[in-house]
Amino acid sequence: MAQFKHDHVHLRSPDPESTAQYYEKMFGAEVIRSTQADGSSRVDLNLGGLSVFIALVRDGQAAPPPTPPYLGLEHLGLSVSGIDAAVAELKAKGAEFTMEPTTVRPGVRIAFLRGPQNVSIELVDRSAA
Repeated sequence: MAQFKHDHVHLRSPDPESTAQYYEKMFGAEVIRSTQADGSSRVDLNLGGLSVFIALVRDGQAAPPPTPPYLGLEHLGLSVSGIDAAVAELKAKGAEFTMEPTTVRPGVRIAFLRGPQNVSIELVDRSAA
């Protein structure tokens, strides 16, 4: 069988620069700016080792984001140690949480926040006491 590994996540945004700045501010993502072969600018991220491509979408070119739960890719999950402190730090930066830290099973706590374009982002602490 062929071997597969992740390559990237692709986001669409009416303002890729603003979206990239959010991930940089909230999660310390590295913003990578480049120029496409056609001369257009491109904004990507290194988000904890995950490549995130952010493509420009002009008004009227995309459907509104769905309301969970829905079929298909539902959220982006990021691991963190010390979820309660991480949530407090993100709230101080202006993050909007849709689910406060919750223990889902012994040793595992999760929380959800809303990112740009209504992207749902899960924080997972698998070493919670």
